[in-house]
Amino acid sequence: MIDVLLVDDQPAVLNALKILFEIQDFEVRTASSPDQALAIVASEEVGVVIQDMNFGRDKTSGEEGIELFRGIKREDADLPVLLLTGWTSLETAVALIKEGANDYLAKPWDDEKLVKTVENLLRIRGLQLEQSRIYAARRQARRALRQKYELCGFIYESEQMHEVVTLATRIARADVPVLITGPSGSGKEKIAEIIQANSERKARPFVRVNVGAIPDDLMESELFGAEAGAFTGSQKLRIGRFETADGGTLFLDEIGNLSAAGQMKLLRVLQSGEYERLGSSATRRVDVRIISATNVDLGQAIAEGRFREDLYFRLNVVELGVPPLAERPDDVLPLAQQFLSEFAQAEGASGLTFSREAQDALLAHSWPGNVRELRNGVQRGILTRTRNVIEPVDLGLKPRVIPTATAPKSGATDQDDRVRLQEALVRARGVVADAATELGISRQALYRKMEKLGIVLERRPKA
Repeated sequence: MIDVLLVDDQPAVLNALKILFEIQDFEVRTASSPDQALAIVASEEVGVVIQDMNFGRDKTSGEEGIELFRGIKREDADLPVLLLTGWTSLETAVALIKEGANDYLAKPWDDEKLVKTVENLLRIRGLQLEQSRIYAARRQARRALRQKYELCGFIYESEQMHEVVTLATRIARADVPVLITGPSGSGKEKIAEIIQANSERKARPFVRVNVGAIPDDLMESELFGAEAGAFTGSQKLRIGRFETADGGTLFLDEIGNLSAAGQMKLLRVLQSGEYERLGSSATRRVDVRIISATNVDLGQAIAEGRFREDLYFRLNVVELGVPPLAERPDDVLPLAQQFLSEFAQAEGASGLTFSREAQDALLAHSWPGNVRELRNGVQRGILTRTRNVIEPVDLGLKPRVIPTATAPKSGATDQDDRVRLQEALVRARGVVADAATELGISRQALYRKMEKLGIVLERRPKA
């Protein structure tokens, strides 16, 4: 990889910069024209570009420098670019920083400051490239999983959820009971659907029952059925959920809320595969795979005597834990976009988008109601919007408030400040101007704080 690509049409400047960076053991390439520079960026991996803003005979306009910068960003939007300006106006440099330039330095430059700036940008670029490689590998793994298995339209991007889905597809054909744990609204039922869709029973019934919503006096007839006249008001045969699911899968949601009597009856059918309809003495056999789900800590429920330990071990041959949405922020925006598309289509709307502020608010929210709350929030946004761009207020969210470096928390230490500045630099992908804007300070003030706090990022070792 080329550490630094130097672009200037003045040989003396190129030579001085080349010597400066080679003394510091940087891998350096030079280009004396925009076309030459763009060819290098297109064909090789570059760490940082240092480009002059003033090319050609008319060095006051900066037009060629502007076009070079935009060409670099078209080729690689994340490539850090440091501008050197001698004749171009400050307004032009600032405008390009708004377009994505990382920083600018005036000629004649300060050697130490220039080297430190490039070291910081290289460190960020290295993290960025490594993260890109990780994301590319993850995307490939997700594509391979979707090509091999039926994922029932499940939307996710996080590595945490990928691990859960991968395990779900792996155990699908094992035909053993599965216990899915996790908070309400996190996607437990969707995981159960994936298990069913990839199992040997996929062509057989998949019956869902929320056992926590069935009154105790109706539990037995709901699960096992009832003969006509078995209880007051029962005038015809009732087929139970077990019988309906025979040969397929029975999904028992909110299993942690099942009554003691219901637990006992469920344990018997799991142990023997036999049951009787309410009001009948005839024993029936059933072949059903059980997938259960709960948001209750069953270990604690067992300790408190609210759940049978023997039933727990019957249900929990394999346990899948679904993390809350707050622990997988990479899933928030893909899910929100999916819900936006679904609801927009249902409402006959088109061209709907989330504003940047809305996206920030979605990412900043803790989502105690998990995916269900996110879905409801997006639906609300579509219904209450006043234009095609959905804002935080439409979603019922507050705009994200970013703490500034000029207003640190009470009792904040230098370490607190160091972490806050480093996180801002990472979020800004090394764009010093953007990090300074987020922190509410000037670019020069950010440099001073970095120097005071010892924020000098080391260069990556050469391969």
